[in-house]
Amino acid sequence: MEMNASYTSLVAVGDSFTEGMSDLLPDGSYRGWADVLASRLAARTPGFRYANLAVRGKLIGQIVDEQVAVAASLRPDVITLVGGLNDTLRPKCDMGMVRGRLEEAVERLAPSCKTLVLMRSPGRNGPVMERFRPRMEELFSLVGDLADRHGAVVADLYGAPSLGDPRMWDVDRLHLTAEGHRRVAEAVWQALGLPAKSDWRTPMPASVPVRWAQRRIDDVRFARQHLMPWIGRRLTGRSSGDGRAGAQFDAGLGKAFWITPEDGAVPGPVAGWRRVDG
Repeated sequence: MEMNASYTSLVAVGDSFTEGMSDLLPDGSYRGWADVLASRLAARTPGFRYANLAVRGKLIGQIVDEQVAVAASLRPDVITLVGGLNDTLRPKCDMGMVRGRLEEAVERLAPSCKTLVLMRSPGRNGPVMERFRPRMEELFSLVGDLADRHGAVVADLYGAPSLGDPRMWDVDRLHLTAEGHRRVAEAVWQALGLPAKSDWRTPMPASVPVRWAQRRIDDVRFARQHLMPWIGRRLTGRSSGDGRAGAQFDAGLGKAFWITPEDGAVPGPVAGWRRVDG
């Protein structure tokens, strides 16, 4: 990877992790690591363009069918692809299918951009992580193999103690907090060969352990507000992403669009974005 490289465009492909849940903004929208990364890249390069196609709840097959061709058609400098974990969290998961669809995605995306970024995603320490760890590690082993074969870059976040800390995760225990997303953005930034701004691996400061009674209250609240609705969607075949499109995908026109900084003539912090058609 060229150190201190320059990038003029970024397309993000994936599920809720890349969409930005639970990095909630005051207006009710999500930001997330991909948006943070885009803002940082845009501050370096006048005319920078960005499109986030990720949609919450998507399985790897849906990501390939709905997002990959669209991302490839934009032919950006950088494409980030993170997918497959939603599949591994299902009670029944065909890992052969997951491997095949992920490989298909990489084969289609790698030739369409200058740099393809893959990821070994982080996981929250706890019983859910331990239950699904073998599937996750099978998926991440393939990520490494595909990166070697297709010249992709890997942001390796799996097993990093800093991102496994439960305090980095929202109350739903599935999505990172704003601080977690900021650290992922920094990790991808560094994977792209750009100078480090901070050490995303730095552990969280020590804190007073949560009392047993409070942990039980938190467990009950989590089950009622997040776990049971998730199980209900699985039983009825619904998804949190049903009827949704990526932030920069115009469902009416059936195509993606770019956004660029409102004042994109000169480098500097991004105060806002505007849509670019055509």
